Amino acid sequence: MKPACLTATLTLTLTLIAAAAAGEAGVSAERFSACLAGLRTEAAGKGVSATSFDRLTRDLTPDPSVLEFLDYQPEFRTPIWDYLAGLVDDERVADGMAMKQQWASPLASVAERYRVDADTVVAVWGVESNFGRNFGKRPLLTSLGTLSCFGRRQAFFRGEFLSTLKILDTGDIAPERLVGSWAGAFGHTQFMPSTFLRLAVDGDGDGKRDLMDSVPDALASTANFLHKAGWRTGEPWGYEVVLPPGFDTSVSGRTNKRPLAYWSGRGVRRADGQPIAAAEAAAGLLLPAGPRGPAFLVLRNFDVIYGYNAAESYALAIAHLADRIKGGKPFVTPWPTDDPGLSRRERRELQTLLTGRGYPIGEIDGMIGANSRQAIQTEQKRLGMTADGRPGQKLLAALRVAAAEKPVGTAVPTTPTR
Repeated sequence: MKPACLTATLTLTLTLIAAAAAGEAGVSAERFSACLAGLRTEAAGKGVSATSFDRLTRDLTPDPSVLEFLDYQPEFRTPIWDYLAGLVDDERVADGMAMKQQWASPLASVAERYRVDADTVVAVWGVESNFGRNFGKRPLLTSLGTLSCFGRRQAFFRGEFLSTLKILDTGDIAPERLVGSWAGAFGHTQFMPSTFLRLAVDGDGDGKRDLMDSVPDALASTANFLHKAGWRTGEPWGYEVVLPPGFDTSVSGRTNKRPLAYWSGRGVRRADGQPIAAAEAAAGLLLPAGPRGPAFLVLRNFDVIYGYNAAESYALAIAHLADRIKGGKPFVTPWPTDDPGLSRRERRELQTLLTGRGYPIGEIDGMIGANSRQAIQTEQKRLGMTADGRPGQKLLAALRVAAAEKPVGTAVPTTPTR
């Protein structure tokens, strides 16, 4: 390591130690400024000049609200049937088919160039940003600067912060356009800044890699990601299967891969009735809701999708949406619940019914935020349900009945909370 790099590392380390020593003092402008001073030194070692650093961070202030999201990841906290109900619904499938047709030429080009499945590229686009409708609104430098200096995983976010500075310094994306999620993912297919620097490509030939305003750039960059992660052309991600009675599920697990012949020899059958290929390709048995729910044999391409966002539920959503865009059907085996999740259309209907009962839901957008959850909890208590704030079919059905029975013009007394 060069002396300059050692100095930068030591300076940043001392800065962070000092910040940690402040204990529970919380986010403050002074701590933020001290942290940025250390990052300024490290940025120089990454090729971002002091002049550029000062220009890009001159008016930067911390945003403490991003720290609230550090321990919340819906992929791990949401029941799988709720997670997939919102991500792979008829609305998104129809949109995916339309986008596949609208962008047929660039999709065909990237599929041929990178030897990947075009429908999977479209599925990533649909899940990550709802086909460019939901980018996120947080300025990346603000979010990543805050996460670099406060909270957990500061080392990870420092790398993303410095990568963001590099992106802005090279001019691929204008500073005012670089907005995204609280964690720093941005653009049509929600690349992290370090991923952008490694894998983003120019898909429209204008000399820039712009995931914010160029769909061809986003599609090509996503195809390049899948390609570099090891996508196998002509091989499926996997498929739904049916287990024989009394099957020993101790052999399950995405990474516990066995030859396909092993699974067929143990009585595992495809749910669509087709035979399991007589190939030596290795597959793992995925049971996302346990042995009573849908089961899947997943191959190498499922792992490639998993690499985009390390959650099995996320990878299953992408894989299933890609299949549905191809014309495939919903899963054969139902989820092991008597209260299935809601599609986005149904969530909007639920919010409309709650608004009609006097709750301050705000925008009817199908996004179950704090106001919606508080209203749901109140209604669940009234109905004798578990007051967990979860939107499900049972609550929706009950509110439909209540709306049908309520006389026109009669207000329903509620005690909504914000």
